[in-house]
Amino acid sequence: MKYGATIDKGASEWQIFQQGEDGTASIALFGHWNRVHMSFELPIVFEEVKNGKPTVKARIAAEASGESVLAWRICETFDDGTWKVTFDKVPAGGLYRIETYMEYEGWDGLSCTRGDMVHHIGVGDIFVVAGQSNAAGRAKNPVEDAPQLGVHLLRNSGKWSLATHPLGETTGSIHTGHFENHNPGHTPWLHFAKILMRELGYPIGIVMSAYGGAPLRWYNREENGALTENMLEQLAEYQIRPRAVLWCQGEAEGYEKSAGTYLERFTSFVNDVRNALQSAALPFITVQINRCLTASDLELDRQWGMIRDAQAAAMDTIPGVYTIPSNDLAMYDFIHNSAQSNLVTGERCARCALAVLYKRDLEWQAPRAVSAVLSAPDTVEVTFNRIYNWLNPFDVPPAMLPFDAEDEEGLLSAISYETHQESLTLHFQRPLLAPAVLHGAWRANPGAGIPCDCMRMSMLSFYGMKITQTLE
Repeated sequence: MKYGATIDKGASEWQIFQQGEDGTASIALFGHWNRVHMSFELPIVFEEVKNGKPTVKARIAAEASGESVLAWRICETFDDGTWKVTFDKVPAGGLYRIETYMEYEGWDGLSCTRGDMVHHIGVGDIFVVAGQSNAAGRAKNPVEDAPQLGVHLLRNSGKWSLATHPLGETTGSIHTGHFENHNPGHTPWLHFAKILMRELGYPIGIVMSAYGGAPLRWYNREENGALTENMLEQLAEYQIRPRAVLWCQGEAEGYEKSAGTYLERFTSFVNDVRNALQSAALPFITVQINRCLTASDLELDRQWGMIRDAQAAAMDTIPGVYTIPSNDLAMYDFIHNSAQSNLVTGERCARCALAVLYKRDLEWQAPRAVSAVLSAPDTVEVTFNRIYNWLNPFDVPPAMLPFDAEDEEGLLSAISYETHQESLTLHFQRPLLAPAVLHGAWRANPGAGIPCDCMRMSMLSFYGMKITQTLE
């Protein structure tokens, strides 16, 4: 038997509630009440009190001090022994606790007035993570990335907890659609959330809905979509409309040779999720796929380049999609980013989120090639935007530059180059035939010398940029 006022549903320990546009959340609580008299003679006996009208009260208090955030209020009680109450304007912040207690007519000083409590809850923003293994996290090399109160995780068990690595582990899983067949490791998202909490001043929640090895078709419900179904189930369990989706996926498309339709199918996925969550402008922060270190043929290189190019193009064709690079980051194994690289990815995504979601004055966008112009029969000038310092190709030998021109006679690598403030002049071993295109940092393993905006970040990879013919 439950004694006093008990909480049955509406809030659980460590839960983060998504705030609305007004900076508050609504928390509806439901429970039972039971009047009992306690005998303090051993053994203690609880006897149900048959008379006396019950009054159940609830409040929301600061976890740190016990001060009321929303003062005690009387809950609605019913003759079947249930009660309910809604706190409509719980302000962004925390951590909070919910307290309940009960009093009733005829109380004799010994009868039970206790109530349940729910600890460590917060109101802030929730981000859902989707994609494949670099979203789920595979790095096992050590790095300092400790948990922090106020950064909480909805685990695969369906329970909220303090966010700790590995975020995607499946102990007690009830969402078997994301039941990983390998233990995951370090991810970018704890670091991401800690940066946001520091800058915004309120809690951040994470929902892990990534799955190692997942192709896009497992998310696109026009093809299969089982992982999107599972993700929506996770969110529906707590009625979550996330602040944004964090997306890292695409390696599987290279091996499935489906890069040519990636942008079309990713667009379908984004629109479907937005419709399902009734959030037409739901942001997607995406990460261009990093390198693959195993032996690669030209066909796989082209697939990798086309996927990266589609991921960059998504920013141009889908409002509310934002893309950051990872092509300069160190690896844990042949295809997974290292834990140290995950910290960098988390920071880049956090800067993007702070700039585009919270209107902070931050530079988050990577350099991007905007034109390739034939300045001599064998010479191409490739110009980048968003160079705030200076373009830095690290003075690598020409063979290490990750650029290739292509015409009807085949691929050409640069034999020499010059660096300018915002451009590179690339010289090739023969004149280029029209039509010709330029690829940049495109191969499955594009090499170590990825040009960057010095003291900032690497360029976005691209594939098939038309080389403009300006010569007579």
